[in-house]
Amino acid sequence: MLYRSANIIDQQRAKRQLDELFQKDCLFEITERKERRTGQQNRYFYLLLTYFAMETGYSVQWIKEEYFKRHCNPEIFIRSESGKLGTVEYLRSSASLDTAEMTTAIERFRNKSSEEAGIYLPAANEHKFLQQIEIEAQRYKEFI
Repeated sequence: MLYRSANIIDQQRAKRQLDELFQKDCLFEITERKERRTGQQNRYFYLLLTYFAMETGYSVQWIKEEYFKRHCNPEIFIRSESGKLGTVEYLRSSASLDTAEMTTAIERFRNKSSEEAGIYLPAANEHKFLQQIEIEAQRYKEFI
């Protein structure tokens, strides 16, 4: 069941359900739901990756994993897990980011792209620039 924490009626319903669960001998989970990134934000993100890939000559996949995740946003994406075989490092999926995390990651990518590579990545409201990227990407899609 989903509840909105700011809604008093939802708070009462959630407390009643929680009390019922306490009365049982059962296993239960309470989780916070964060807003997932939007389809529009996802489209924008992939246009930026595509443009950066076209400008640098690297594949979109390489740009996403090595530059965007490892270089620009290591604290968001690089995770480690310890087990019987030692500590293993892995990259978090960008699909697991909420809207705020994705906004931060994109802004860092835009900033580093400009500072380090001299490549200006358009803001989300620069529609004509983004449209041009989409057109160019269609022309070069076999190469990226």
